[in-house]
Amino acid sequence: MLGTINPVAEIVRIAHRHDVPVLIDGAQALAHLRVDVQALDCDFYCFSAHKMFGPTGIGVLYGKASWLESMPPYQGGGEMIRSVSFEKTVFAEPPQRFEAGTPPIAGAVGLGAAIDYLGGMDLESAARYEKGLLEYATTRLHELPGLRILGETPDKAPVLSFVMEGVHPHDLGTVLDGQGVAVRVGHHCAMPLMDFFGIPAATRASLAFYNTAAEVDRLVEGLRHARGLLT
Repeated sequence: MLGTINPVAEIVRIAHRHDVPVLIDGAQALAHLRVDVQALDCDFYCFSAHKMFGPTGIGVLYGKASWLESMPPYQGGGEMIRSVSFEKTVFAEPPQRFEAGTPPIAGAVGLGAAIDYLGGMDLESAARYEKGLLEYATTRLHELPGLRILGETPDKAPVLSFVMEGVHPHDLGTVLDGQGVAVRVGHHCAMPLMDFFGIPAATRASLAFYNTAAEVDRLVEGLRHARGLLT
């Protein structure tokens, strides 16, 4: 929600010193950063396809072999067993052990295409472009009276969450939708953070390498229109 880039490698090192395994939710990172799970030394890493411009309903869970080999399957089905008898069942080796039943084949093809697409990009150049766009958008949003940006740490991801005084985020999102501007509104799966800020919900604009300064201007125009309409 805030775009904060956490010191994940350091967190992993601290956790491992206390024999605590670490699962990293990398859904927000893969479209913006190069990720090396071996360098991070995390035990598990997960991400979703749709955050990488792929299809919905599919994702990836990476796990160290030592952990996967010691874990039982969470569901049964075809292709996840080596042998079955009335006496016992022998499960397949990972990862097949965790792939019960018919997989989402079309989603897997789409995920593969998304990975190939991002893998062929110059993500470093894209990140520099996104950083410049985020700086421009931050400056423009600061022009709006009564608007408060949530989270402005240096080197954050290209995400802008904000609240507008006197306007509920759900109403704001509805007005922006009518202006042709797509934002997300609500608690963003971060209710404890909403409690920390003392707000019921927030509005979030997410930027990527395909966005433009003109689209940021359209967001600002839409916000001005919403403020005049709702306050």
